[in-house]
Amino acid sequence: MTQKIEPEQSGSLPRKKSLLSKIFRRLFLVSVIAVFGLFGISLTSQRPDLGLVQGKLRECPQSPNAVSTQTNSAEHQMSPLSYDGPAAEAIRKLKDSIAQKFPNAKLNTEKEEYLHFEFTSLFFRFVDDVEFLVDDRNKLIHFRSASRVGHSDLGANRRRMNLISMEFKK
Repeated sequence: MTQKIEPEQSGSLPRKKSLLSKIFRRLFLVSVIAVFGLFGISLTSQRPDLGLVQGKLRECPQSPNAVSTQTNSAEHQMSPLSYDGPAAEAIRKLKDSIAQKFPNAKLNTEKEEYLHFEFTSLFFRFVDDVEFLVDDRNKLIHFRSASRVGHSDLGANRRRMNLISMEFKK
Protein backbone atom coordinates (compact mmCIF):
# COMPACT_ATOMS: atom_id res chain seq x y z
CA MET A 1 0.00 0.00 0.00
CA THR A 2 1.48 3.37 -0.94
CA GLN A 3 1.09 6.43 1.19
CA LYS A 4 -0.05 9.59 -0.39
CA ILE A 5 1.75 12.78 0.75
CA GLU A 6 -0.62 15.55 1.57
CA PRO A 7 0.29 19.07 0.38
CA GLU A 8 0.45 20.41 3.97
CA GLN A 9 3.00 17.73 4.97
CA SER A 10 5.29 18.40 2.04
CA GLY A 11 5.52 22.08 2.97
CA SER A 12 6.71 21.50 6.57
CA LEU A 13 10.31 20.57 5.65
CA PRO A 14 11.09 23.86 3.87
CA ARG A 15 9.60 25.79 6.81
CA LYS A 16 11.97 24.02 9.24
CA LYS A 17 14.94 24.81 7.00
CA SER A 18 13.84 28.42 6.80
CA LEU A 19 13.56 28.68 10.59
CA LEU A 20 17.02 27.11 11.10
CA SER A 21 18.46 29.42 8.49
CA LYS A 22 17.04 32.47 10.31
CA ILE A 23 18.44 31.24 13.63
CA PHE A 24 21.91 30.67 12.18
CA ARG A 25 21.90 34.06 10.46
CA ARG A 26 20.98 35.80 13.72
CA LEU A 27 23.61 33.87 15.68
CA PHE A 28 26.19 34.81 13.06
CA LEU A 29 25.17 38.47 13.22
CA VAL A 30 25.33 38.52 17.03
CA SER A 31 28.77 36.84 16.90
CA VAL A 32 30.10 39.38 14.41
CA ILE A 33 28.81 42.28 16.52
CA ALA A 34 30.40 40.74 19.64
CA VAL A 35 33.76 40.29 17.91
CA PHE A 36 33.79 43.87 16.66
CA GLY A 37 32.65 45.10 20.07
CA LEU A 38 35.51 43.29 21.84
CA PHE A 39 37.97 44.55 19.24
CA GLY A 40 36.68 48.09 19.77
CA ILE A 41 37.06 47.78 23.53
CA SER A 42 40.67 46.65 23.10
CA LEU A 43 41.43 49.69 20.93
CA THR A 44 40.15 52.10 23.57
CA SER A 45 42.17 50.66 26.46
CA GLN A 46 44.66 53.03 28.04
CA ARG A 47 47.84 52.31 29.94
CA PRO A 48 47.10 52.29 33.67
CA ASP A 49 49.31 53.78 36.36
CA LEU A 50 52.38 51.56 36.49
CA GLY A 51 55.69 51.60 38.24
CA LEU A 52 56.77 51.45 41.85
CA VAL A 53 54.97 52.71 44.93
CA GLN A 54 57.22 52.94 47.98
CA GLY A 55 59.70 50.53 46.38
CA LYS A 56 57.10 47.87 45.46
CA LEU A 57 54.98 47.04 42.43
CA ARG A 58 51.42 48.33 42.55
CA GLU A 59 48.68 46.19 44.08
CA CYS A 60 46.56 44.01 41.78
CA PRO A 61 43.05 45.16 40.87
CA GLN A 62 40.12 43.47 42.61
CA SER A 63 39.24 41.59 39.41
CA PRO A 64 40.72 38.11 38.86
CA ASN A 65 42.66 39.17 35.73
CA ALA A 66 46.01 39.83 37.41
CA VAL A 67 48.82 38.11 39.32
CA SER A 68 51.65 39.45 41.45
CA THR A 69 54.46 38.31 43.71
CA GLN A 70 54.00 41.29 46.03
CA THR A 71 50.35 40.95 46.97
CA ASN A 72 48.63 39.62 50.06
CA SER A 73 45.68 38.37 48.00
CA ALA A 74 45.75 34.56 47.72
CA GLU A 75 43.78 34.78 44.45
CA HIS A 76 46.51 36.88 42.80
CA GLN A 77 49.63 35.52 44.54
CA MET A 78 52.55 33.87 42.72
CA SER A 79 56.12 33.15 43.76
CA PRO A 80 58.96 35.43 42.63
CA LEU A 81 61.80 34.24 40.43
CA SER A 82 65.07 33.56 42.19
CA TYR A 83 68.52 33.92 40.67
CA ASP A 84 72.22 33.72 41.48
CA GLY A 85 74.92 36.05 40.26
CA PRO A 86 74.74 39.68 39.19
CA ALA A 87 71.39 41.41 38.67
CA ALA A 88 72.38 42.51 35.16
CA GLU A 89 72.84 38.87 34.17
CA ALA A 90 69.43 37.94 35.64
CA ILE A 91 67.77 40.78 33.71
CA ARG A 92 69.43 39.66 30.47
CA LYS A 93 68.26 36.09 31.10
CA LEU A 94 64.73 37.31 31.86
CA LYS A 95 64.58 39.35 28.65
CA ASP A 96 65.90 36.34 26.68
CA SER A 97 63.27 34.09 28.31
CA ILE A 98 60.49 36.45 27.28
CA ALA A 99 61.85 36.80 23.74
CA GLN A 100 62.04 33.00 23.47
CA LYS A 101 58.41 32.36 24.49
CA PHE A 102 56.78 35.65 23.44
CA PRO A 103 58.57 37.19 20.44
CA ASN A 104 55.82 39.83 20.03
CA ALA A 105 56.21 41.18 23.57
CA LYS A 106 57.17 44.85 23.58
CA LEU A 107 59.61 46.24 26.14
CA ASN A 108 58.38 49.75 27.00
CA THR A 109 60.45 50.74 30.00
CA GLU A 110 63.84 49.54 31.15
CA LYS A 111 65.53 50.95 34.20
CA GLU A 112 68.29 49.48 36.35
CA GLU A 113 65.96 47.34 38.47
CA TYR A 114 62.60 47.70 36.65
CA LEU A 115 61.16 46.41 33.35
CA HIS A 116 57.72 46.98 31.80
CA PHE A 117 56.48 44.85 28.89
CA GLU A 118 53.25 44.95 26.92
CA PHE A 119 51.79 41.64 25.75
CA THR A 120 49.10 41.95 23.06
CA SER A 121 46.71 39.09 22.29
CA LEU A 122 46.61 38.00 18.67
CA PHE A 123 42.89 37.97 18.00
CA PHE A 124 41.21 40.79 19.93
CA ARG A 125 44.41 42.81 20.51
CA PHE A 126 43.90 43.02 24.28
CA VAL A 127 46.95 44.41 26.09
CA ASP A 128 48.35 43.04 29.34
CA ASP A 129 50.98 44.99 31.28
CA VAL A 130 53.79 42.94 32.84
CA GLU A 131 56.23 44.57 35.23
CA PHE A 132 59.36 43.16 36.82
CA LEU A 133 61.25 44.46 39.84
CA VAL A 134 64.72 43.09 40.58
CA ASP A 135 65.56 42.78 44.28
CA ASP A 136 69.32 42.19 44.08
CA ARG A 137 69.74 42.12 47.86
CA ASN A 138 67.47 39.06 48.16
CA LYS A 139 68.25 37.72 44.64
CA LEU A 140 64.57 37.78 43.64
CA ILE A 141 62.66 39.10 40.65
CA HIS A 142 59.16 40.23 41.56
CA PHE A 143 56.50 40.65 38.91
CA ARG A 144 52.99 41.91 38.33
CA SER A 145 50.94 40.94 35.28
CA ALA A 146 47.51 42.52 34.72
CA SER A 147 44.96 42.92 31.94
CA ARG A 148 44.04 46.46 30.97
CA VAL A 149 40.36 45.75 30.29
CA GLY A 150 37.72 43.27 31.32
CA HIS A 151 37.07 41.33 34.47
CA SER A 152 38.35 37.84 33.78
CA ASP A 153 41.28 36.82 31.60
CA LEU A 154 40.49 33.07 31.87
CA GLY A 155 43.87 32.58 33.59
CA ALA A 156 45.97 34.09 30.78
CA ASN A 157 48.20 36.20 33.05
CA ARG A 158 48.93 33.29 35.39
CA ARG A 159 49.69 30.93 32.47
CA ARG A 160 52.01 33.51 30.88
CA MET A 161 53.92 34.08 34.09
CA ASN A 162 54.24 30.32 34.65
CA LEU A 163 55.72 29.96 31.14
CA ILE A 164 58.15 32.83 31.72
CA SER A 165 59.14 31.32 35.08
CA MET A 166 59.79 27.90 33.54
CA GLU A 167 61.84 29.41 30.71
CA PHE A 168 63.82 31.56 33.18
CA LYS A 169 64.68 28.51 35.32
CA LYS A 170 66.24 26.66 32.35
